[in-house]
Amino acid sequence: MSRIPVAVYAEDPVLRVGITQQLRPRPEVEVLRQDEESRAVVALVVVDRVDDAATRLLRRLRHAEETRTGLVVGRFDHDSLQTTIDCGVAGVLRRAEADQDRLVRVVTALARGESVLPGDLLGRLLDHVGRLQRSVLDPNGPSLSTLTPRETDMLRLVAEGFDTGEIAAKTSFSERTVKNVLHEVTTRLQLRNRAHAVGFALRHGLI
Repeated sequence: MSRIPVAVYAEDPVLRVGITQQLRPRPEVEVLRQDEESRAVVALVVVDRVDDAATRLLRRLRHAEETRTGLVVGRFDHDSLQTTIDCGVAGVLRRAEADQDRLVRVVTALARGESVLPGDLLGRLLDHVGRLQRSVLDPNGPSLSTLTPRETDMLRLVAEGFDTGEIAAKTSFSERTVKNVLHEVTTRLQLRNRAHAVGFALRHGLI
């Protein structure tokens, strides 16, 4: 079996060296030098988080038609998921889980044309796709930006039957903040109460 040519990109040289040293001994992978990156079948971008610099790099790599991009990332939030989708990233691995075997599994999967996501991110992606489909079917309906992440989290907890005090404890906000956030949602969306807000959010796929 021929070795898979891999280019490793990282602004932090420590991260680059760490991933390179994990991959180099493996017979499945050929880690390319920087002057060989045009030969890459797989590009691994190693970052702490998906910031502006990482986004620019991911967008640049998207134009390399022969290369599939994987992301090894320290912190990953909802906005990062949207960015990675937009940039055509085919695999995501959390840096805390990036041992040698997992790295090689991601590289080989990407080289086969497969996609790799942690289970929780796959669930989020499916939710995201469902919401996009609903927004296409009803472009005037509620969109992904209708609720903030904090509002979404709190409405989810309301839907699960938690009261104000329990929601405050779970989200590390004060009870006053919880009340204010939920009041803001019901007022902004012209809903009657929390139950109405939960029903609205569930009906439109916002939670």
